Amino acid sequence: MEKLKRPVYLKAGTDDFFKKMRTEVNETILQNSSLYLFNIIKSLGLLVLFFLFYSCILIFGNSTPLLFLFYILCGINMIVLFINAFHDAAHGALFKKSKHNEWFMYVLELFGGNHWLWTRRHINLHHAYPNVPDWDVDIKQSDIIRIFPNSPLFNYHKYQHIYMWLIYPFYSLNWIYIRDFKDFFGKKDNYVKKVVETIPTREVYTLFIAKAINLFYLLLLPMLLLSQPWYIVLVAWFAMHLFGSMIGVVALVSTHVDEDAHFPVTDEDGNLSATWAMHQMIVTKDFSTNSKLANFLYGGFTHHVAHHLFPGVGHTYYPYITPIIRRYAAEYNLPYTSYPFYHAVRSHFRMLKNKGIHENIMMIGEI
Repeated sequence: MEKLKRPVYLKAGTDDFFKKMRTEVNETILQNSSLYLFNIIKSLGLLVLFFLFYSCILIFGNSTPLLFLFYILCGINMIVLFINAFHDAAHGALFKKSKHNEWFMYVLELFGGNHWLWTRRHINLHHAYPNVPDWDVDIKQSDIIRIFPNSPLFNYHKYQHIYMWLIYPFYSLNWIYIRDFKDFFGKKDNYVKKVVETIPTREVYTLFIAKAINLFYLLLLPMLLLSQPWYIVLVAWFAMHLFGSMIGVVALVSTHVDEDAHFPVTDEDGNLSATWAMHQMIVTKDFSTNSKLANFLYGGFTHHVAHHLFPGVGHTYYPYITPIIRRYAAEYNLPYTSYPFYHAVRSHFRMLKNKGIHENIMMIGEI
């Protein structure tokens, strides 16, 4: 794959808003240790709850309605656990010691993921260069969907605002059983190879072992222990992924890729036109920040601007950091957007419709 020059942000000046904001957050919000403790209790509680639901599959699964119920609850809990606990741990924000975050991330393997790969994909590409074409792997994933303005436009993209409703529910299945293998072994558009020269051999073994364990206890073991026909268990397992994916996709489409999204490009020398902090404000949106349910389920995604500005801080602090961000946004005339999740989802699909056709002067406002 062609080696691209890493983007370079504009150097911050002496009156940079983020220097002042960071000092205020450090001296006020981050002094509240109870929010740190709550994050740990919540994360460990979600992990215990998942395996409680899983145990109920094995105990009550001979009843078909209960089999589907507990598989679906496992799927929802799996995504919520990932969005909250694993996401924070990947950023070193769950526990104070880095080794404890690393240990906790190994639990991700039980869910079929690969924490070594995901950390590099998410931290070194998405967080380093959000919404930057040819770098943000969380946005550029497949030619099935066109989001970046510089991505190739195919005839079928004119229907992407329709067919993506049917594809998004398979997000977790694609991630675990297709995308990980593509990033490990694929050569076309392998973004991970931009940030790592070689993949450690042990991670290749871990990849296969983790997925085998995941399939064994979540699919094969219920087939062996329950009196249900194998295909009923298989359908319930699919339902687990479908419902979990639908919960997760709300977070994925609501924070960076609406119809007003910006996709900053570099000049010929690889320079971006904004500072790192300004860039995060430009390309990131919040959703449903006042909803206690949304904040509990989606962790650092509802207050996503705070997350991108303070990725090393646990998500339980973000509801208290966001008012500070709003104040600085007003004072420094910075972009800040927060809207209900249904508006975010609707705006995302409007964006898909716009990106599925040829752009013209009336759409982009320039020649």
